Amino acid sequence: MLTRLHISNYALISRLDIDFCGGFSVITGETGAGKSILLGALGLIMGKRADSKAVKADATKCVVEAAFSVEDEHLHAFFQENDIDFDGEECIVRREVTATGKSRAFVNDTPVQLTTLKTLSNYLADIHSQHQNLLVAREDFLLDTLDGFSSDHVAAEAYKAAYEAWRNLAAELKALKAQTDRDTAEEEFLLFQYKQFEDAALTDGEQEELEEESERLNHVEEIKQAMYDVVSQLTGEGDNVLSRLRNSQRSLEAVTRVFPQAEDLENRLQSAILELDDIASEADRHFESLEFDPERLMHVEERLNVIYTLQKKHHVNTIADLLDIAARIKDQLARITHADEDIERMEQELNVRYDAMMQAARTLSEKRRQSARAIEGEMLTLVAEMGMPNAQMTFRFEEKKPDASGTDHVVFLFSANRNVPMQNAADIASGGEISRLMLALKSVVSKCKQLPTVIFDEIDTGVSGTLAERMALVMRSMADRCQVICITHLPQIAARGAHHLRVYKQEDEVGTTSHIVPLSPEERITEIANMLSGEMVTEAAVNNAKALLNVD
Repeated sequence: MLTRLHISNYALISRLDIDFCGGFSVITGETGAGKSILLGALGLIMGKRADSKAVKADATKCVVEAAFSVEDEHLHAFFQENDIDFDGEECIVRREVTATGKSRAFVNDTPVQLTTLKTLSNYLADIHSQHQNLLVAREDFLLDTLDGFSSDHVAAEAYKAAYEAWRNLAAELKALKAQTDRDTAEEEFLLFQYKQFEDAALTDGEQEELEEESERLNHVEEIKQAMYDVVSQLTGEGDNVLSRLRNSQRSLEAVTRVFPQAEDLENRLQSAILELDDIASEADRHFESLEFDPERLMHVEERLNVIYTLQKKHHVNTIADLLDIAARIKDQLARITHADEDIERMEQELNVRYDAMMQAARTLSEKRRQSARAIEGEMLTLVAEMGMPNAQMTFRFEEKKPDASGTDHVVFLFSANRNVPMQNAADIASGGEISRLMLALKSVVSKCKQLPTVIFDEIDTGVSGTLAERMALVMRSMADRCQVICITHLPQIAARGAHHLRVYKQEDEVGTTSHIVPLSPEERITEIANMLSGEMVTEAAVNNAKALLNVD
């Protein structure tokens, strides 16, 4: 439940700190005092979008912080899944909005996204504002109500899983058919392309080898001349390099007896002579073996031209890339070949999943119809207590195409009078009747759905007198199961609250500010008398207030 609320620099509120109690609390105050501001601040806590206009004039940012006592075991898993610190007892939600419109949200001092905060808020509180009376016309609200009424959520979860499985496979099948149509339209071209790759018979690394061979064949004469020059200079007739080195070796050998250091030089020179002699022999072999082969050059150039043409056509630079493209084309052709088989197999599986989904939908629909009958019975009792003894109501079910919510199209039908045909409640019910219907519905749902805090914003619209008092009794009964906070203009409802808060506006030379304070028993008498008679509190109004409060 909501235990405390802190607001600073929000709209007309400079600073507000207030503690809330369990049970039934009421909030009163004259029009324009700031009750809607309070609701706006609570809306931020529930994950609504922030507006920089909410920041108090001359302030850099506003802060709204709410503390909730938490017992719901589902929240333990929620905090764990979202990596949020939690002490097991209290959840603190904070929103900060700057004057530039930037907003941040925190849960137990952990930054969170608004989507996370909105999910969390479903476990913390339910705010029913005046415009939500129109929810009775919305199918999603009615279905959520029916599903939430049952403590057994297996049917709803089973349908959701079956629907997702069917929808995902249907999407896959649609994509496969579209791809098959595209592939089939391109089949002739794909076959032509793949034949080019087959004819080319490419091998990885081939291009580099061919390019090296092409360079060699195009420069055979230059290479032979270089080999000839090496052989001539090393071993040619006359004064060649090797003959000079051998003379130098003999000179060193002659002095090694008297100059031992010459032996090392002689050995090193011998090694050089052997290496150069080997170089000369290898160069001579290259000279003899290299011949210009115009046929081989033509073959190499033609082969390279095939490779270059394919690379240009497919906008790549390597044979590895071409081989990848060939593999993809082969896969496409294989898909075309087996497409009909794959489509038939998927269609069979889709039919199986559709049947499973429809079976889950029938089970869910039956659960909803059971919930509807139970809700109708309890609501009829409650609305009779609230001045509509002849009311008729029912959830009308019609079948629709399966979607994420199931196959049920649901409308809430209502008639306030006996023998008057029921129609869509949103179309025929008055404001007061809709208010009582929504209160009855919330009261029934609160018996089975965990709603730790329910906040009503003028749920009493369109009613007064005895009817208002009866509505107050329903809310007080709800407060035995959860925390109920009601913002009201009616003294009959205000008098039934176990705790009473008053919102008021104060003006001074600095500006206008809103405040909220808890009322003592004596202050409650004055406040309710004021609500009864206006600014001029009469003795009769005071006596009436005491009577409503059951005090002397």
